[in-house]
Amino acid sequence: MGRSQETFNKKEVKNKKDKKRKEKEKKRLVRKESGKKSSFDDMIAYVDEFGMITSTPPDPSKKLIIDVESIELGAAKTDSGQKPDYIRKGVVTFFNDSKGFGFIRDMESKQSVFVHANNLQEKIKENNIVTFEIGKGPKGATALNVSLFKE
Repeated sequence: MGRSQETFNKKEVKNKKDKKRKEKEKKRLVRKESGKKSSFDDMIAYVDEFGMITSTPPDPSKKLIIDVESIELGAAKTDSGQKPDYIRKGVVTFFNDSKGFGFIRDMESKQSVFVHANNLQEKIKENNIVTFEIGKGPKGATALNVSLFKE
């Protein structure tokens, strides 16, 4: 008499697959019998003003009306009649005489600008008020033609 070609492990795998298939079929029948239909409205999700997903639709009274004409695309438009002021005023926040560099804080934009000793017109030290022009250096904005501010 010949032995079965199915090993114990193969029989176990086959039994597990059959059991899983039967459970799935039972669940499908239960869902069908309950009569609950899933509709598109049940699947919709909304995003509230804080970016959180919610099931309730947004309140129309909280809707913001935005004037389309007020949105600017691209660079901000400047008044062509006004000539930009290239000479700026600032305060020396740090300057190291031995190394020959420092930083100036622009009074208008509060931007910190690098300054090198080669770009100085006269000697400066910390907390001096100076006038300068902004130029492009190898690592960003650099102060050029730096001189003490005289009222």
